[in-house]
Amino acid sequence: MSDPAFPDTHPALTRALAERNYTVPTPVQLAVLEPDAERRDLLVSAQTGSGKTIAFGMAFADTLLEGAATFGPARDPLALIIAPTRELALQVQRELSWLYQYAGARIVSCVGGMDPGRERRELSAGAHIVVGTPGRLRDHLERRALNVSSLKAAVLDEADEMLDMGFREDLQFILETTPASRRTLLFSATLPKAIVTLAAHYQKDALRIATRGAASGHADIEYRALRIAGNKIERGVVNLLRFLDPPGALVFCGTRERVRHMAAQLTERGFAAVAMSGELSQSERNHALQALRDGRARVCVATDVAARGIDLPSLVLVIHADLPNDASVLQHRSGRTGRAGKKGISVLLVPPSRRRRVEEMLGKARVTATWGEPPSAAEIRQLDQQRLLENPMLTEAPSEDDLAMADQLLQSRDARTVAAAFVKIYRAGLPAPEDIDEEVPFQKREPREPREGKPHGNKERSHKDFDHKPRGPREHGPREHGAREPRDHARHDGPRPPREGDMQNGVWFRLNVGRERNADPKWLLPEICRQGELTKKDIGAIRVFDMETLFQVSGDVAPKFATLVSERKKGGVRISPALDQSGESHARPRAEPVQGAKPGDEPGGEPPRKPGFQGKKFGGKDGKKKFWGKKSGPRKFDKKKPG
Repeated sequence: MSDPAFPDTHPALTRALAERNYTVPTPVQLAVLEPDAERRDLLVSAQTGSGKTIAFGMAFADTLLEGAATFGPARDPLALIIAPTRELALQVQRELSWLYQYAGARIVSCVGGMDPGRERRELSAGAHIVVGTPGRLRDHLERRALNVSSLKAAVLDEADEMLDMGFREDLQFILETTPASRRTLLFSATLPKAIVTLAAHYQKDALRIATRGAASGHADIEYRALRIAGNKIERGVVNLLRFLDPPGALVFCGTRERVRHMAAQLTERGFAAVAMSGELSQSERNHALQALRDGRARVCVATDVAARGIDLPSLVLVIHADLPNDASVLQHRSGRTGRAGKKGISVLLVPPSRRRRVEEMLGKARVTATWGEPPSAAEIRQLDQQRLLENPMLTEAPSEDDLAMADQLLQSRDARTVAAAFVKIYRAGLPAPEDIDEEVPFQKREPREPREGKPHGNKERSHKDFDHKPRGPREHGPREHGAREPRDHARHDGPRPPREGDMQNGVWFRLNVGRERNADPKWLLPEICRQGELTKKDIGAIRVFDMETLFQVSGDVAPKFATLVSERKKGGVRISPALDQSGESHARPRAEPVQGAKPGDEPGGEPPRKPGFQGKKFGGKDGKKKFWGKKSGPRKFDKKKPG
């Protein structure tokens, strides 16, 4: 019952592969079945998603079964597979379970986040193959719950990731407890120097295999690098998701906080998104992954560590919202898509200051990226019109009930009104695209004339050394939703007329935070809605100043809002009604010192003095300052030192 596509596969495995319609092996699967690889240690570099699990499952089949049709009673494990994350370990367990189902193998998983007591009971009942993460396997070895004295094969899956995650000591501890006669199979997407050193220490006469897929740098993945300003990364992510409309997308962020923020922003804009970071429990991670698998969520926002081991068949788009640190991280991230022969897209959002670094990273990864700009809102709206005309609701044949309802609608409404209602319903389910400036951040600017008689820097430069335009007059005024602005100015003589974007019946309120405390409408808006039990539509203009922030609330809900925020006596962010309803900051300006003026002569009265003293400062003979005058309170330096 042998299949010519897998000539050297065990009959039990051949039967399982045939039932799963595995007819043609991948390059890495074919390489491990070559005669030269039989019963030898292997050092394999192959891209993520190239079928490595099935490859090492077939590679050690003869070593474990030794010619037998099925396994005998389960006792101490014969094979140990080490994976970097629990998701990958559980995925390997599922794959080997169906691959070895006709061989009678009992496969046990030992991963972090699961009940260790249950795992110890399963190990005591016996296992042929054990799959686990480094930390949990070491824990079972130290507690003598796992006996590896009978081990015939050890597999390190995604070895480079395990080293990057700091599992070197755990791996060394595990491998040193295994028998020296074991086969060691090491699989990795990349082969940095640390991996080669590890292989040389724990492998014997290893056969090095580099498949064509790994050498070509993910041939099934299209790389794109989009130039975008650093403060518009979120807008770029939104427009990419809208323009490409993928069935599954993975957005990479550098920190847990960025993951939470990005996922919240995408959800607020109408995307079905889930967050994946190290702070989630195993149950929360399982729910998030299940939502992605069954289509309830289409976007996953994750950190590098949390995304390792994620295998989603519908994942066709990877967006690097935060750029990867090096070429290997780029390959691991991008390897989440373009798996098993499917095409994928990997998009890097590149701020101006990071372009050269990204070009160097792409060169080290041996991939070629297409440079361009993020899709604009106009391009997305034009594409929406085309997609509407190709919508299945228009192309599929309607049922009799649908036609009957259509006749009733046309009797009471004209055809144009009905069509407009259909367009409105279609657009209501789409997140709004974001406006991104059309200006290319990397374009060169015109040279500036140097000032007369004063060369720039420490040496004279010619006009070609300068590539910036002369600045025009700066527009003064408060910041509108994150725009840059100058400092507050002096009090105006009267309220200014309403500005564009102001709410017609809006009532102005004041927040006690401003630019000096990094105030940003992106996090102020949710705080305002939370304190006043409002929605975004009830908030008008938001203007951020140095020491405070002014914002508008709809006049319909302003009285209730004022009552709710006045009841809040605690918290760092305090809200109060603004006395002036013009939306301008009337902060007291700093008075310029007047020559010969005495304390108290400046506007606003005498400046505040240091607490605890009522007198003047005089300089002593030794140049130190001494205090003279009446004390208003005790001073700690009046106490005499003992001895």
